[in-house]
Amino acid sequence: MGFRKDFLWGGAISACQAEGAWDADGKAMTFPEVIQAIDPAKRKAMQQAYVTRQMIDEAKTAPVSRYPKRWGIDFYHTYKQDIALFAEMGFSVFRFSVQIARLYPDLEQPEPNPKALAFYDSVVEECLRHHMEPLITISHFDPPIAVWEQYGGWSNKKMIDIYCKFAHCLFTRYRGKVKYWVTFNEINMALKAPFKTLGMVSGEGPDYENARWNGIHNQFVASAKAVLDAHRIDPSFRIGCMIADLATYPYSTDPNDVVANQTFDQFSNLGFLDVMVKGAYPYFYQNYFERHGICLHENEEEQALLRRGTVDFVGFSYYMSFLTAQSTIGKQMIGGNMSGGLKNEKLTATEWGWQIDPVGLRYVCNQLYDRYRKPLFVLENGMGAVEQPDAEGKIHDDYRIAYFREHLRQLKLAAEDGCDILGYTTWGPIDLISSSTSEMSKRYGFIYVDQDDTGHGTGRRLRKDSFYWYRDVIAHNGENL
Repeated sequence: MGFRKDFLWGGAISACQAEGAWDADGKAMTFPEVIQAIDPAKRKAMQQAYVTRQMIDEAKTAPVSRYPKRWGIDFYHTYKQDIALFAEMGFSVFRFSVQIARLYPDLEQPEPNPKALAFYDSVVEECLRHHMEPLITISHFDPPIAVWEQYGGWSNKKMIDIYCKFAHCLFTRYRGKVKYWVTFNEINMALKAPFKTLGMVSGEGPDYENARWNGIHNQFVASAKAVLDAHRIDPSFRIGCMIADLATYPYSTDPNDVVANQTFDQFSNLGFLDVMVKGAYPYFYQNYFERHGICLHENEEEQALLRRGTVDFVGFSYYMSFLTAQSTIGKQMIGGNMSGGLKNEKLTATEWGWQIDPVGLRYVCNQLYDRYRKPLFVLENGMGAVEQPDAEGKIHDDYRIAYFREHLRQLKLAAEDGCDILGYTTWGPIDLISSSTSEMSKRYGFIYVDQDDTGHGTGRRLRKDSFYWYRDVIAHNGENL
């Protein structure tokens, strides 16, 4: 009992938070590159959940120094060094994303940018050279600005063909080299931060909510078409979906709180997975659309695509849990991962108020495996903390080791419960730019990057104590937890 013998151990990054080189080799501007760094004095209270037209216009002429995701951690130039460090930890899988803004700066151009292809070719080859499975996320929170300016966001059905052309290029180029794929990162974040997933500015237009749901629908269709195309190209491909699992419990034993919790879970988590895993909209979404006047621009062909293009595995991120109630009046709210809920007095929290709940990971695994009976993949899990090396250049992050140890113990218990779990990739195995606050100070990594919130520093990579701990866990396949 425990983790399977071929369990995939590793870590995950995104291109928009790590690569930098934002305008190198013809790359186009993306939504993350118009997000300014959050004032550190406000970082614990703020999450970047919107982008406006004014922000986009300002970013085109403002100094680069305001926008940390434009420089990232320079993974575009340091990827060989960084992948070698992942290999030193014993990674058997490395999850990263490919930016369409690099491959197709003009979204309708017929052929990809050869310089961008050469970069991603080399990343894949470095993984294989170190006996590491590359796991590619096709779309990870980095829609080009052109998605909004030329098409009005993902509500435009032209985006389906643009995405599928991009995915097809990757499938054909990396056939026989890349086995595992994720179509969209945390696709349900369209409900919290549509600029990250749908390339839409916030709240603009009288039909915004209808446009948002049509954008989500178009991504469901694009994912299904990509799955079918991938399986035609290489039947050994394994294509997964991914949500940010916003785990919740009822605030009390009041049946009204229980129903409120069920509704939140259905709407925020399970509905997205139902479409991509079961191939159809669940009854509660259909009821919501009818009651709120949401009209999906779908046809019978798209409905058939959703039924046929279901995924091979269920991927999700897990960071924390919340409480939900029928009424929040007089109750303390807490935030995290672009979302929020009620405070759980039984749990402690990180410096950013993200409630630490290892047992919730076991709960979520059992819930999802019971509902879908498809292999699970924990694609993100981790905690951010402010850190500085000591006088000897060491980072003693016992708190991170404790966080991961307890979560992995619960994941192992989920496996012993009978859940089929493919693998586990921690979020940010190397420090990178925060997605929500665009700061460097919120460090997740086993590897410290000498760089501050303004991009200054040597860029030197330092192994934290957790680096050696995770290496030992991987070497023993989690049997030493």
